[in-house]
Amino acid sequence: MYQRVGEAALKKDLVNIIRLCEDLGNPQHKFMSIHVAGTNGKGSTAHMLAAILQTAGYKTGLYTSPHLKEFTERIRVNGEEVSKDYVTTFVEDNQEKFNRIQPSFFEMTVAMAFKYFEEQKVDIAIVEVGLGGRLDSTNIITPLISVITSIGLDHQNMLGDTIEKIAYEKAGIMKRNIPVVISRSQKKSIPVFITQAKVSGSPIYFADIYYRFEAISEAEEVLHVRSLVNQTTFELDLAGNYQIYNLPGIFKVIELLREMDYLINFQQVSYGLANTAKITGIRGRWQVLGENPTVICDTGHNRQAIKNILKQLASYTFKQLHIVLGMVSDKDIESVLKLLPKEAIYYFCEPNIPRAMDAEELYEKAETLGLNGKIVRRVNEAIASAKEMAKPEDLIFIGGSTFVVAEITDL
Repeated sequence: MYQRVGEAALKKDLVNIIRLCEDLGNPQHKFMSIHVAGTNGKGSTAHMLAAILQTAGYKTGLYTSPHLKEFTERIRVNGEEVSKDYVTTFVEDNQEKFNRIQPSFFEMTVAMAFKYFEEQKVDIAIVEVGLGGRLDSTNIITPLISVITSIGLDHQNMLGDTIEKIAYEKAGIMKRNIPVVISRSQKKSIPVFITQAKVSGSPIYFADIYYRFEAISEAEEVLHVRSLVNQTTFELDLAGNYQIYNLPGIFKVIELLREMDYLINFQQVSYGLANTAKITGIRGRWQVLGENPTVICDTGHNRQAIKNILKQLASYTFKQLHIVLGMVSDKDIESVLKLLPKEAIYYFCEPNIPRAMDAEELYEKAETLGLNGKIVRRVNEAIASAKEMAKPEDLIFIGGSTFVVAEITDL
């Protein structure tokens, strides 16, 4: 299972998922969908779109990965997680298919989600890509709209070692006559997307030509943003400033859906954005967990995401910054560590998965770059140690990996 062991668990083609879904009656063709890919922001984008559509009265499926606490978080309808009984029954009923086809964990999960959405008769499903796009198991749907969020260097060992190569893999979700929305125009990826849109015959929209936003609040538990096009303001309960890069894509998707006769008004968009976490249950995106000292966690883990996190941390007033940090070993760790502030106090830990980087090794790499702290292997023990050391006027940040955030007891 990729979430635990990494690249060795991947199936790098669509053969198994196609066979499995054929045996299930091709459920992926029996509901409308929106497909969301990207390096950073695809999860937040998927949840915000789902919240808006649900607010507008559409029965909305949502497929995302990985989960933080429970497997059932990956598959939701109108914000409600699939039941554990459904999961176990699906596996039991399809054991013969699994034995014959030998799908990966992710392929089984995607097929389960598609079957569940069919059985639930959803009006529309938001489907987040797991990894890449071109060869991702979700890439057997024919969506109404494809969305590609910010592109950055991540999973280079599987997707390529340049922005251009990674963009090519993400562009693999483009399909003939299906509009594709690019949330954020980035110099290196623009030519790739334009070329691949021509090849695939996809109408392409760079959303930040039409919609642009700025953050107008800092260091708060909600994010206030203003449209730079018409000065309209919105409140988001996903409080990371980096959401301004996701919003253009979301608004362009809503515009295209309206052209397809979906009834979504301004008030529904506004309410969905303000209540995404409440509606869909998303956690771990710039989530404030405590005060005096302020405690914040975020799942961002690659260079681009860490830059955004540090920029927002700089907007807070605090006396001392404490960082509880854990990472997985198949990431470009040194490039992330080089970004981190030397004046912070670090608590080096390791999430409880085989892919985790040993806390001692992480400590040694960080120390060579001037980052000082101590090793506290278990995530929640590291958090407790930081809280013990921190004064009320300090700030504690917890992150470095989705799997570190997933282990936070108070999440």
